[in-house]
Amino acid sequence: MALSTQQRSRLRLVVVQALVLSLFATLFARLWYLQVAAGEIYQAKAASQSIREIVLQPDRGLIVDAQGRPLVANRSSWVISVDRTTLGKLSDGKQRKLLHRVARAVDMEPRAIRARLLNCGDADAVARKCWNGSPYQPVPIATDVRTKVALLIKEQAEDYPGVLAQQESVRAYPQPYGVNAAHLLGYLSPITEGELAEAESADDVSVNGASQVGRAGVEKEYDRYLRGMPGYQRVEVNSMGQVMKEHSLDAGTPGDTLVTSIDAKVQATVEKQLAETIATARKTYDTVTHKNYVADSGAAVVMEVNSGRIVAMASQPTYDPSVWVNGITQAQLSRLYSEQAGTPLLSRATQGQFAPGSTWKPMMTIGALTNGYTTETRLNCSSAFQVGNRAFKNYESGAYGFIGFDKALEVSCNTFFYRVGYDFWRRYGSDVADVNAKDPLVEEAEEFGFGETTGIDLPAEASGRIADRAWKRGYYDAQKDYYCKLAKNPPKDASDFLRRFAHEFCVEGYAYRAGDAVNFAIGQGDTIVTPLQLARAYAAIGNGGTLWKPRIGKAVVDADGKLVKRIEPEKQGTVDLPDSVQGYVDTALKGVTRQGTMSWRMGGFPLDQVQIRSKTGSAEVYGKQSTSWVASYSDDYVVIMMVSQGGTGSGTSGPAVRKIWETLYGIEGEQVMPARSAIPDVLAGTKLPVFAEDGSILPPKQARH
Repeated sequence: MALSTQQRSRLRLVVVQALVLSLFATLFARLWYLQVAAGEIYQAKAASQSIREIVLQPDRGLIVDAQGRPLVANRSSWVISVDRTTLGKLSDGKQRKLLHRVARAVDMEPRAIRARLLNCGDADAVARKCWNGSPYQPVPIATDVRTKVALLIKEQAEDYPGVLAQQESVRAYPQPYGVNAAHLLGYLSPITEGELAEAESADDVSVNGASQVGRAGVEKEYDRYLRGMPGYQRVEVNSMGQVMKEHSLDAGTPGDTLVTSIDAKVQATVEKQLAETIATARKTYDTVTHKNYVADSGAAVVMEVNSGRIVAMASQPTYDPSVWVNGITQAQLSRLYSEQAGTPLLSRATQGQFAPGSTWKPMMTIGALTNGYTTETRLNCSSAFQVGNRAFKNYESGAYGFIGFDKALEVSCNTFFYRVGYDFWRRYGSDVADVNAKDPLVEEAEEFGFGETTGIDLPAEASGRIADRAWKRGYYDAQKDYYCKLAKNPPKDASDFLRRFAHEFCVEGYAYRAGDAVNFAIGQGDTIVTPLQLARAYAAIGNGGTLWKPRIGKAVVDADGKLVKRIEPEKQGTVDLPDSVQGYVDTALKGVTRQGTMSWRMGGFPLDQVQIRSKTGSAEVYGKQSTSWVASYSDDYVVIMMVSQGGTGSGTSGPAVRKIWETLYGIEGEQVMPARSAIPDVLAGTKLPVFAEDGSILPPKQARH
């Protein structure tokens, strides 16, 4: 039976009502589930979206000298950062306006800010400007911002959504007594992606994407102690990235303090004397090249004789270590590597390699006296010594007749040592092709550790080179194809010398001839050393034969001054140095200071109270001016100075070396005044700081400054 129109209308109404009721029932059921059954879960998710975890970089540990004077400290810096998550929620137009507003505030170009906000892995990222930290961490875009600007951004947060102003710690250089010490201290730079990945794989939580790590000097060598442990701050933010509430705080742990063996007073004197010596040399006329000395670089080392600890070490040219703080510009970086600027980043003390000249002779004397020669030996110090068709001459062709090793050291007689080198070559190695021929002088150099790194606690140390038979053979094998090709097809503009040299090298460049042997005996030819290697060798002569591993680190203490690690002196080797030989050479080197080549620079010095042994050197380098050397030591210290292309040893470096000795021992005129010595109680042998019984080394307040 067909339904009436009225019945059909009522049926539709019932269906609609049922649908509406079912929809409401579904809605209420969903609301009940969201708010009651799963309420806590969704509340937690909502909260997690508004909670951000900010990494708090720890204060990096201080670096202090042996007396506790800060060499590297920290200072506060206002840092402006941008939260990219909040920035991404803004429209393109609002992003542009915000970045322009920030750029005006911090005096930057908007495009520079955008470059800093890019991840370093992005294709269009620019090296040294991109962000290599966590994608969830606000990205620092400006440091050392004026306090007024930082407070403006904090107070007008609604105008700077997602922009944070925070105070962070950055490196500072107090420069006690005006010290520079850039090559000793080193510098920091942001951690790389590879380093971060390596740290994460090793579960090293002391670094993160925003960490600064040591790149040179003790900053790198002791980085794991200095870096500390980062903290974390959990904050609640709104949709615009503004901090609404601070939650849990893990403050982290500040880095440990590195106590070095450096003495700031001595370091300042050494740096000043080295710089003034180079400046003076550049004003001095060289009668050989008929122009002023170039004096392109130099180095000086002060080392403890009986421990190997470094008291001072300087290199020229140098640079301002603060140039790395807040990021270095490309122009600044280019200058540090520029040969025209003298490659300031290169430490001449540990990485510079130079012919040692006559400072080599004491080691050669020891080699001779322990291999058949005696203190009674007398050889002719003639004006020249003929080897083949070449006359090897004395300095200014001086002649002293038949003398012993002691007098040969005093007057720095080349021909005396030529004869020693030639004698050993004739007896053991006249077969020029015999790579394994015995050579007592080479063996002595190796025993003193030359040709190998010293193991100092600084990165990238050079090894120097002993130019013996094995080295010459290796050099020939590496270069023979080049020179044989050059000899066969010389360029049209090639000089007669180049043509002749290429031919001779191609035929028998492997041959270790008598000329090589006599040059080796006086520290000339292809043998090169670092100033640090020479300092360690002279310390070994002074202490009776112990080769100490040079050390700058003395101790590591925490922020409260409690001892974490004591860095003890370490013996690295022993030289066969009989007491009779040591005493003989020691007396001879005193003679160099009293009446030898250094005496004219030491007139009036109280040598009866402070006995200084010394050796001067003027190393000749083909195509360059001579290298000035003075190597000296007392019962306590070694003092070495070198000036490349700087002239004669005592003539150029002598006055500066004397001034350093006067500073060390508190000497004024002919008087020794211990109270004025740079290092307290130096004559009594006491070295500060003194460790207390509980292990403390610095007062807590001093440790934090």
